[in-house]
Amino acid sequence: MIEQIFYYTDPDRAELWWEKPAGAIPGAKYQVSLEGNVLGETDKTHFTIERLKSGKEYTAAVSVTLPDTDDSVNGSASDLPQKTTITFTTPLPRARIDVTAAPYCANGDGQTMNTAALQKAFDDCPAGGAVYLPAGTYLTGALRLHSDMELYLDEGAVLQGTANPADYLPRIKSRFEGTEMECYQSLLNLGELDHTSGPNCSNVIIRGKGTIKGGGFPLAWATIQSEKERLKDYLAANADYVATCENDNTIPGRVRGRLINMSNCSNIRISGLTLADGASWNLHMVYSDHIVTDHCTFSSKGTWNGDGWDPDSSENCTLFACVFHTEDDSVAIKSGKNPEGNEINRPTRHIRIFDCYSSFGHGLCIGSEMSGGVEDVKIWDCDLKNSMVGIQVKGTKKRGGYVRGLHVQDCIVPCLLAVSVGYNDDGIPAPEPPYFEDFTYERVTVTGRSLLEEFTDCKAIELIGFDEAHPVRNVLFKDVKITGGLGINTELCENVRFEN
Repeated sequence: MIEQIFYYTDPDRAELWWEKPAGAIPGAKYQVSLEGNVLGETDKTHFTIERLKSGKEYTAAVSVTLPDTDDSVNGSASDLPQKTTITFTTPLPRARIDVTAAPYCANGDGQTMNTAALQKAFDDCPAGGAVYLPAGTYLTGALRLHSDMELYLDEGAVLQGTANPADYLPRIKSRFEGTEMECYQSLLNLGELDHTSGPNCSNVIIRGKGTIKGGGFPLAWATIQSEKERLKDYLAANADYVATCENDNTIPGRVRGRLINMSNCSNIRISGLTLADGASWNLHMVYSDHIVTDHCTFSSKGTWNGDGWDPDSSENCTLFACVFHTEDDSVAIKSGKNPEGNEINRPTRHIRIFDCYSSFGHGLCIGSEMSGGVEDVKIWDCDLKNSMVGIQVKGTKKRGGYVRGLHVQDCIVPCLLAVSVGYNDDGIPAPEPPYFEDFTYERVTVTGRSLLEEFTDCKAIELIGFDEAHPVRNVLFKDVKITGGLGINTELCENVRFEN
């Protein structure tokens, strides 16, 4: 039933996860065993195995049990394969650099600037080594990681970014809202942006029980004011263009760094941490591949554009067991903005999001910058009822590109949207509007109640295409339950089906 088990390992633990099988109906359980001994049972599609020995090979197995009274889509429980196995080897412990020890002597008092000390520790970290932050608050500006290293934050450790834009200079090549430009550095920076090539930073782990916290709104506001002064002549000379933007902070705000920026990266894992208060988005991976984020808490309330997790022209990105309390999109799946995104033409695809919870924020979104295309996105077992939209696909007529192959299963949301929007609509139009097609929503509960400052009624389902030649098309709602709200609205749609 389970096609493949994915995993990562540390010296003393392993994290397993798998896609929800096609035949997994409500009530399905997954029994996990190690070396033939049962470790436990879960109704989630991930499992943590602890108390392992380093440098040892293990074989784990996951068995699926379905309720006796129900049949799966593909047959009865007795017809389904009973077990899927995986063999892995735990790594040996890494050589560890304690940033508080000599010659680094970083000070976790929350007041001492530690940028130089921490950067030296990162630079000195050998391939296969780890940089260790014990409990304390380490004030710092921008830092750069390199391939084949680990950053571990112990419980009580806070990597605290300053609120001074000068601490994030010099600027680096980056991409914001779908356009490449020179931006301030992020708090943590991995890789160098190049849309013509593949990865240049690989095999990095950022994990632990601590917190990575940016400068938040104070840093964002200071950056915007500084950029407004730098661009004052340009902004004055292009007042008509500025008027088409969301507000007068849009253009100067595009140079803000993120909390963690991954450009042209591969095989990056971020696990167990609290990620908070980037000056804009928190985790941004662009032109990257195989990024795993799990068991993290995202917090950015009060920060404009405070997205949580943004895969951008990236592939094979997985997010699970995370909690979101974000000012903007909890997740924003992107692939560039017209016309540059159409020309670069690097799609985002093979995205997996499961077992995530939103306590505040917009929800899980695709777009609006999707000019390079988005395909093969699967979302399951997410509780998004405490969000503004739940799950939304959005784009403007100018974008071009496509979103196709979205599958949502066993989630609870305020609403389901696939719509043409009018905001963030500057830029030269693509030759034709986008295509939104081939979406499936199965066993989704839709409350019709949107949370902003308080709950209000909203459309439970809304599909709005771009024109007669570019409708929202081939959409299936199967076993969907609507419990409230303002009903269903469809405009410029084709082959929309409702089953049960």
